[in-house]
Amino acid sequence: MPPVIARPDNRGMNSQTPLPDAAVNPQKSRTGLSRIWHATGYSIEGLKAGWGETAFRQEAIAAAVLLPASFWLGRHWTETALLAGAVLFVMIVELLNTGIETAIDRIGPEWHDLSKRAKDMGSAAVLLSLLLAGGIWLAALYARFFT
Repeated sequence: MPPVIARPDNRGMNSQTPLPDAAVNPQKSRTGLSRIWHATGYSIEGLKAGWGETAFRQEAIAAAVLLPASFWLGRHWTETALLAGAVLFVMIVELLNTGIETAIDRIGPEWHDLSKRAKDMGSAAVLLSLLLAGGIWLAALYARFFT
């Protein structure tokens, strides 16, 4: 029997909740360099899974062009960091959105208002990150060529 913790339930009473079992998730028992090594592997697998998504792949290809361009366009290290960071931010938000969509799809394929809402909010986050990146890049281009 796994160890349990007492926590108040929604009625203010204590309920017994099992703690995560290391046998079910070995990552929970790892420490130090072993945990870092395995976490890095999981991150690489996440990037591979992201590459399987069309939107992420398009953004990664755009990043292959825009990241080197940020070093050319940026006139100071802070400008370069902002330009590159905006591009990476879009990719980060896209991965999070894909994670949300994947988790929702795992729950079930049937339509549900809350599932739609979660997916729509993830999509809105991607849109806002794209608008932010576009605004930063347009401002930098304007500053470089028109001032």
